[in-house]
Amino acid sequence: MQQFRLHNITVRIHPPANSKNPIVGRKYTLTHSDETGELFLDVGFVYNWQAIDWKLRDEVLAEWKWTPETGYYLFGTAYVDQGEFSEEQAERRFQIFNREMGTALRGMIQGDSPFFRNYPFLLTAPIYILFQSSYPQFHKIVSFGTVAQYV
Repeated sequence: MQQFRLHNITVRIHPPANSKNPIVGRKYTLTHSDETGELFLDVGFVYNWQAIDWKLRDEVLAEWKWTPETGYYLFGTAYVDQGEFSEEQAERRFQIFNREMGTALRGMIQGDSPFFRNYPFLLTAPIYILFQSSYPQFHKIVSFGTVAQYV
């Protein structure tokens, strides 16, 4: 797993998603190429499971959610492990994801900038990322501030 690089991003909007719809349920699949460092962002009603490298599992997925109690928020996941890696390998994956999450979130948010121009109130929405791991110390939800921090 290498570092994400924001300078080169390819964005694909999958209809019927567009720059206005949906808000709730809008899904982001962010992947990258280890060889070129290029980011690939898919935006749609469903995740782009075909874009995921099932051996590396270094994608970041996120979805817009809403509850009456909290309002809008962006909830994402990063796959650390499900037991196939040693604890040391899982710790390294967790550290890389945690360190590179800001770049991944910038890729999602800047890559979908027409959407945020239509809904500027979402800039104040919080972002939470679930790090999925079989090791309790790495399985956690982490706050990554608000969308505005990544514009």
